[in-house]
Amino acid sequence: MLFPSIFGENLYSDLFGDSFTATRTAAGAMKTDVKETDGGYELAIDLPGVKKEDICADLKDGYLTVKATTSQCSDDKDDSGCFIRRERYCGTFSRSFYVGDAVTEKDIKAKYHDGVLTLDIPKKEPVKKLPEDKIIAIEG
Repeated sequence: MLFPSIFGENLYSDLFGDSFTATRTAAGAMKTDVKETDGGYELAIDLPGVKKEDICADLKDGYLTVKATTSQCSDDKDDSGCFIRRERYCGTFSRSFYVGDAVTEKDIKAKYHDGVLTLDIPKKEPVKKLPEDKIIAIEG
């Protein structure tokens, strides 16, 4: 039987599903807004509760990858000794965005404020390589 879904969450999962033993994933982590600007693109990535030191952004083969690690949760137990439900995720999040081979790490500007990582990425046309003639030398 199919149940209605809002924002990727099943309305009836708590009533009919095995929500007490189900493993929670980081679904919905690193929600990102991408806005086109005059000179490029602006990415705003939600990283609430993540320290600046725990965020890494790198560029390889035209892909910008943002990784964040959070360790807010601990294995401490409540007064009665166990959790009934845990929804906070602890671990590493990662997302990749294709920005093109012409963009370098020096072109990208990043700032982190109030749990939001903002990346300014310029628009760059790919550099077209001229075809090279590959002449084979003939001996004799």
